[in-house]
Amino acid sequence: MNQKNTFVESKLSRRNFLSNSGKIATGSALAGVALPVVHGQSSDVTKVALVGCGGRGTGAASNALSVSAANGPTKLVAMADVFQSKMDQSYNGLVNKHKDKVDVPEERRFIGFDGYEKAMDALDPGDVVIFTSPCAFRWVHYQYAIKRGLNVFMEKPVTPDGHSSRKMLELNEEAKKLNLKVGVGLMCRHSQARRELKSRIEDGELGEILNMRAYRMQGPIASCFSDKKPAGESELMYQIKRFHSFLWLSGGSFSDFFIHNIDECCWMKGMWPIKCQAQGGRHYRGDKIDQNFDNYTVEYTFPDETKLYFHGRNMAGCHQEFSSHAHGTKGYALISGPGGHRSQARIHKGQGPDSDMAWMFGLGNGGGRPTRETNPYQDEWERLMDAIKNDKPHNEVERGVQASVATSMGRMAAHIGTEVTYDQMLNSNHVFGPGVENLTLDSQPPLLANNEGLYPIPEPGRKKQEY
Repeated sequence: MNQKNTFVESKLSRRNFLSNSGKIATGSALAGVALPVVHGQSSDVTKVALVGCGGRGTGAASNALSVSAANGPTKLVAMADVFQSKMDQSYNGLVNKHKDKVDVPEERRFIGFDGYEKAMDALDPGDVVIFTSPCAFRWVHYQYAIKRGLNVFMEKPVTPDGHSSRKMLELNEEAKKLNLKVGVGLMCRHSQARRELKSRIEDGELGEILNMRAYRMQGPIASCFSDKKPAGESELMYQIKRFHSFLWLSGGSFSDFFIHNIDECCWMKGMWPIKCQAQGGRHYRGDKIDQNFDNYTVEYTFPDETKLYFHGRNMAGCHQEFSSHAHGTKGYALISGPGGHRSQARIHKGQGPDSDMAWMFGLGNGGGRPTRETNPYQDEWERLMDAIKNDKPHNEVERGVQASVATSMGRMAAHIGTEVTYDQMLNSNHVFGPGVENLTLDSQPPLLANNEGLYPIPEPGRKKQEY
């Protein structure tokens, strides 16, 4: 990619980008297309299509088929992917688990870059499509869903760069006009424990938040580390198969995995950061060719000048931790963790977990073992389907874009070695995936390896752009 990565003058800011988001491009991406206003489903079966049949997509489809009777019934009727093996594995798993809720004959299992259109064409306006392919394709798929009048569930992150963030905001203005319901897979915001903690923070039980810290430190995960492409394999298909290794596809391991901690902390704080500075590095990586750092440390600054310190790591043999924390004038709150997405939310009277506890989710006055929260992955689907069935407002795209931008600015600050502001990230001219909407199975990817089979990696202070 040869795009010059200069930050444009701030045409959009955190304060005005929502009101201006429909004016970003020279014209609406759907100009001239007559679109019917879509209302929620009533008592009929809601048909579902899955675009992106990896593990997260299969899980989302299973959640969609598991909604309660009040928000169902649902039926999976179409699937799309670019890999036959992923399609087959996903289909077989869903059929075995849900049996009569899966009606996807071979002619509605589509392989190829145009499969997303064919899968959505199997639905009627008001049905639901799931987007769980790499986020480089999110705006392309969302544009067609709006054209077809479909409700949407899309996986996080929503975008990897400023260009696609602005594109998503523009498209979402069209979706809102059509009354489409859109869920974004930041399921922490649907966690019972976190929602109660958020309410208590808003009621002043933690006082003013002074600083926050978050950790996602784990071993190598998913496809974030990759070896050289095997001889004879398609360059494009190799990169998509290993999408966590390539920034243009996913924003890398930082955007794809660390977004949850960053999003939930900003939610608890009630604001998005205005700037950040960061560090990171690669260590004893051998012949690995991915574009990720192994460790990241980011200092985010909020508008009131308080800080969020984020620590991320993907390294074997090191201390592991997955948690988020807030320190306030009246005490300390555990937001999530210490072991994963399920929250053990609580508030302590001192500044650490050894101090007296003021509140813990699910712990009644009688003591004993606390009640565990329900599954937030399922809860986000219950709320989406309730909104569809009962025509309630539900569109999470704007905050999904905000979380993606806040995450991307931390990644970029580490990769180029300079302070990055929210407005700079949102308004950056740099395009990770030019022409992504025109890719075919025979296309070359936006990023190519050199003669040695290596891709550009971040060099803070030396390279002033991400590739």
